[in-house]
Amino acid sequence: MAKATSHTLTLLALGGLVLLLLIPSYALYRFDTWIDWRISACGALLISLCTFYIYRRDKRRAELGAQRTPESTLHLLELFGGWPGAFLAQRVYHHKSSKVSYQMVFWLIVTLHELVTLDYLISWKISHAAIRLMSDAIIP
Repeated sequence: MAKATSHTLTLLALGGLVLLLLIPSYALYRFDTWIDWRISACGALLISLCTFYIYRRDKRRAELGAQRTPESTLHLLELFGGWPGAFLAQRVYHHKSSKVSYQMVFWLIVTLHELVTLDYLISWKISHAAIRLMSDAIIP
C-alpha cells in the first residue's frame, strides 16, 4: 500500500533555490560569447525537468516496492546539471531528503556547480591557482 505524502514546497525552500541559482544563471547569461544563453538555459531546464521526473518515478517505485533507480544514476543526473530539479523533487516528494550519505553527495555536487560557475565568472582564477599549487608541489 502506497503511503500518502504531502507534496508541498515551502517558501524557504523556493527562496533557497533562487539564491543557489543566482550565480549559475548569471554565468549562463555571460556564456553568450560561445552560445546563446537562451539555448544553454533551455538545456539546463530540460535536464532539471528530467531529473525531477526520474525522482518522482523513483519515489513511486519505492512506495510500490518495484525496481528502483540506482543512486549513482540520480547523482549523475545532478552532476550533468539536474541538481535544481533534484532539489525541488527532494522537497516536493520528500525523496532522498533524509538519507545523510545521499545528501552529502548531493550537496557536494551543488557546491561543485557553484564553484565552477563562480570560477568561470572570475576568469578561472581559482582553477589557475589550483594548477599552480599542484605544479609547485610536483616540481619544487
